[in-house]
Amino acid sequence: MHDTPLLCSTPAADRMDLVARLAGLLGPRGLLTEPSDIASYGQDWRGLYHGQPLAVARPADTEEVAAVVRACMAAGVGVVPQGGNTSLVGGAVPAEDGSELVLSLERLNRVRAVDALDLTLTVEAGVTLKAAQVAAAAADCLLPLSISAEGTAQIGGILATNAGGNNTVRYGNARDLVLGLEVVLPDGEVWEGLRRLRKDNTGYCLRQLFVGAEGTLGVITAAVLKLAPRLRQVEVALCALPSCEAALDLFSRFQSYDPTLLQAFEYMSGLGMTFVLRQIPGATLPLASPAEHYALVELATTRSGAGLREALEQVLEGALADGVVADAVIAESAAQHAALWRLREEHSEAQKREGANVKNDVSVPVSKVPELIARACAGCRALMPGVRIAPFGHLGDGNIHFNLVQPEGMDPAAFLARDHDIMDAVCAVVRELGGSFSAEHGVGKLKPYMMPEWRGGAELTTMRRIKAALDPQGLMNPGKVLP
Repeated sequence: MHDTPLLCSTPAADRMDLVARLAGLLGPRGLLTEPSDIASYGQDWRGLYHGQPLAVARPADTEEVAAVVRACMAAGVGVVPQGGNTSLVGGAVPAEDGSELVLSLERLNRVRAVDALDLTLTVEAGVTLKAAQVAAAAADCLLPLSISAEGTAQIGGILATNAGGNNTVRYGNARDLVLGLEVVLPDGEVWEGLRRLRKDNTGYCLRQLFVGAEGTLGVITAAVLKLAPRLRQVEVALCALPSCEAALDLFSRFQSYDPTLLQAFEYMSGLGMTFVLRQIPGATLPLASPAEHYALVELATTRSGAGLREALEQVLEGALADGVVADAVIAESAAQHAALWRLREEHSEAQKREGANVKNDVSVPVSKVPELIARACAGCRALMPGVRIAPFGHLGDGNIHFNLVQPEGMDPAAFLARDHDIMDAVCAVVRELGGSFSAEHGVGKLKPYMMPEWRGGAELTTMRRIKAALDPQGLMNPGKVLP
């Protein structure tokens, strides 16, 4: 995957001295060194990158994280923070030469506080998103962030990558849900910024510097997150559509009816749905016939007796009458609700099982989504006849996962060897439409080569200056984000 390993300048003896020191600091549970124990920490979820950790540190609290970072900085060894390791851009994979330490946050897994009156949740970085959602629900609250990997992805990694997810159209990205952070800086100092304040205008907003920085400026160890009141009514519908333009029309109708009710609006292509039905056991299409395009619509409210079902039916009836929607089904139970969402959530897994795939996590203004899909499809087919294109994603916020699966019969390695050509073809359209080459997955190890062209000049120079000021040795998650 066009990955050039960084050459390590730290002598092997010094690295072994560091491992011995860390073993004394962390104890047997806190440091993994056996090849069989550390193998999974060196590979990303997609299997695109295969690094070799020097060792895997598993500190149990913030002070141990700080001690690990200080020791690594003193030894000149790179630190690769890792949460649930669900990155799709290789953002948590160490170098191949065994020169970098993986710093796993999995043992920092405590829920520190829930305040139902303040609507805040204070959690450590290793808490999974699912566990954080459960903690909020136990206090009759809602943590509105929702992503496909929520059972594995951890809060620290989610914030480090500024994850988006299904509910961005209503609640914003992870960045919009953070009130405070606790961060171990590259020199090992701990910034204790776990404030629960909604207003705090006292200089630079440091927490936003670390959200989305992908571990290149420090290690997030805990966070204060905004909660919302518990939802009291949720309605979900799956719609068959004649075109992508119809999906945008349907979204506009729900926005015009009442934007406060719209919880999620997801687009799926006909081919992507075919992959799910073919590859995911138990997946079934609850519509009369397949379609070329689909939308999954979720409405939600905190009010009892708000007439949510009536609102959903009213908008869909108008869309059906106007030919915007060809067919639709509304979930009648919690099981049906889950089954409809499963058709959307299993897209990545189904595409993975279908063959080698190239992922484009891109965003454009919402109004430009149909043009993006049409033009990018044409460009990719011209580049590689037979390529199978299965875009899906968060149409409501303009983020489309424009994914492509190898042509049938093509060698997977040969397909992946052209990943940059394919990404560049898609991104050429994205750029003309005023979009971004990374909407929610981050830059990681996969896309730093794009940064000079897309974020060059004053923007990239400022990023480099921030990096140099906080991490002058360049040892925090080396090789990620910045080219």
